[in-house]
Order: sequence, then C-alpha cells, then structure tokens
Amino acid sequence: MSKLLSRIAGFFSNRSFAGVDKTGNRYFSRTEEIDGLMKEKRWVMFKGEQDPTSIPVEWICWLNGQRKKAPTPEEMAELEARREQVKLNVAFLKKEEEERSAREGSIPKNKRVGKVGGPDLKSFIQQFEGASEGDRPQEASDANAGVRTEETEAEKSEPMPESSEPTGSGTTYRPGTWQPPT
Repeated sequence: MSKLLSRIAGFFSNRSFAGVDKTGNRYFSRTEEIDGLMKEKRWVMFKGEQDPTSIPVEWICWLNGQRKKAPTPEEMAELEARREQVKLNVAFLKKEEEERSAREGSIPKNKRVGKVGGPDLKSFIQQFEGASEGDRPQEASDANAGVRTEETEAEKSEPMPESSEPTGSGTTYRPGTWQPPT
C-alpha cells in the first residue's frame, strides 16, 4: 500500500515540465524505475477538452519517444512559418495552373479533371495492318522454327480444356479460367 501511495505522490511531485504548445497543452516527463530499469514517462495535460488531434506532430514524436528532446518554441515557430509558406506556394501553383488552363481553353473537361482515357487501339492496330503471315521475320535457326511450328500446330489442334485448372508448362502453359463460387 505504501508503494502505491509513494507512486501517486511521486507522480505529482517528481514530474518535470517539458513545454507548452500554441493551444496551451502542457507536456511533462519523469523518470522512474520499473523492474530495475530507469524509464522516462511522458504525458500531456490538455487545456480544456482532451482532444488528441490538437497535439502538434513534433510533440507527438516527443511523447512517443521518437525525439529525445522536447521541441523548443523557436523550432515550433520556424516549422509553423514553413507550413504557412508551403500553403502559400500551393495556392500560387493552383492559381498558375488555372490561368494556364484558361489560356489553352481547348483541353476537354475530362482531361482537366485528370481522367485518363483508354489506349488508342486504332493507331496500335494500324501499325500491323501491312504485315501479313508471310512478312514475319524468320527465326535464327531452322531447328527452333520447326519446333515452334510443331507446337503451334499442336496448340491449334488441341481444344481448350473444360477444366478451370491451369495446364501445361513452359511454352504450352495455358492458364485456367476462374469462376466465382456459386
């Protein structure tokens, strides 16, 4: 019982003030011995409502032990100024992009939104319309060409299996068909 009371008393008297953020939340730490090891405990005392979303990222990192030292007010002011500068840059770039798109004006609406159309298959097929079966380049060795034609003839003569399992291996591999469970 006395150990519990000493811990409770130590909780209030043994704490050290680490800092305060811009919303008024106060941060504390204390070192205590747990199972023979010295551990540092860190916590926050909220001003008003206990809203964890009001804690700045730098303080969250300190609370979780990702930072050894608590953030200083100068560091917090510098980071806040950097965040404001990034917001201004984003606003400037958006304005610049709107002006550029207004000047061009001929861009379709779906392109502005960022939608991507499908591939242009007509132009792709036109590349191959002139090539017929006889215009294909010959294989480097006749042995490979003979094997390939035999395989393709065998593939043509084989009907597709009714099974949904994959068949064959290597060049004769045919993937199975997937059917949803009924």
